[in-house]
Amino acid sequence: MDYRQYFSDELQKLHNEGRYRTFADLERRAGRYPEATHHGVSSDQRVTVWCSNDYLGMGQNQEVVSAAHRILRDTGVGAGGTRNISGTNHNHVRLESELADLHDKQAALLFTSGYVANMTALSTLASRLPDCVVFSDEQNHASMIEGIRHSRAEKHIFRHNDPNDLHRKMSRVAPDRAKLVVFESVYSMDGDFAPIRKICDVAKHHHALTYLDEVHAVGLYGPQGAGVAARDGVMHRVDVIQGTLAKAFGTLGGYISASAELVDFVRSNGSGFIFTTSLPPCISAAAYASIRIVRDNDALRELQQERVQKLKHLMAAAGLPLMQSESHILPLMVGDPVRCREISETLMTEYSIYLQPINYPTVPCGTERLRITPSPVHSDEDIDHLVDALVAVWARYSLRRAA
Repeated sequence: MDYRQYFSDELQKLHNEGRYRTFADLERRAGRYPEATHHGVSSDQRVTVWCSNDYLGMGQNQEVVSAAHRILRDTGVGAGGTRNISGTNHNHVRLESELADLHDKQAALLFTSGYVANMTALSTLASRLPDCVVFSDEQNHASMIEGIRHSRAEKHIFRHNDPNDLHRKMSRVAPDRAKLVVFESVYSMDGDFAPIRKICDVAKHHHALTYLDEVHAVGLYGPQGAGVAARDGVMHRVDVIQGTLAKAFGTLGGYISASAELVDFVRSNGSGFIFTTSLPPCISAAAYASIRIVRDNDALRELQQERVQKLKHLMAAAGLPLMQSESHILPLMVGDPVRCREISETLMTEYSIYLQPINYPTVPCGTERLRITPSPVHSDEDIDHLVDALVAVWARYSLRRAA
């Protein structure tokens, strides 16, 4: 077999379909975000980033940066091993305690990323619970799908955010089997919220465990930024809350929080935890500092929501085809992968605006979009410039406008 030719042919197919992914070479500067330097092929330019998951700009917060510097100076760069073999640093233990307290759970467990947290926790729980069957929302993240698949447990996919369909599917399974209901609170591509209370009602009726991914919600919603479940007053009804440190908290890592027994079970059996070098202590210290700041800063969350509403209002007034979204995620529909890429490149080169095109397989074919995430550090001038640029580009390409 000509392996190189095979790889080349497959890559060419991606190019032909408009799905080949290119990465913007960016350099963020602490204190100047959302501005970044884009290192292009022929020259560098300053751009405004409009698609970051650093939702609150905490990645450049001076207290967070200082916390990382202090531990970096005191303990060095790496953790030195897995958590089991010399790699459990006091900063890990302190951070896990803070995360458990944030979600009002008995314990929490750190992972190197949110992806690894989902992959490890779900594969461990679903494979080891006796005769377990998993019920998964059809729009769950790839990390959740991979964790369920890796477990080899029986699975059923229920219609997105549909508790009635979940109930129907759970009713067909023997009542004495172990059951796990897996869903998200904020879906990152459409920006919609899950009906957490109703899903918990169905799960309780069928004696199932609930596993909620709050990665796009922690820091942003609910008292102290504990998430949508906390905002809706149902956090205590969710058995496992999974979150990330890499979005609203601006650092790196993932975690689960749950009962002491469940967390210890995953800690003791999850290969994705056992055999992975632990997070650098300086990152854990930065995450701890960020969580402490965000928990006490309702004004930061309120400012972010004000920025979201302002941009949403201006885009709607301009007739731009913004998907209905209750959250901070604003999907702007294009519906064509090639055109989506062209729009992104035009915004970058002519307007110094960075918006990454979102294509298949991240979203279904025909729903290609630009995903906009306003933050507290975007100014009125940034917002006005973005709307003006989008209106101009939409007119140039004769794109569909909102009804």
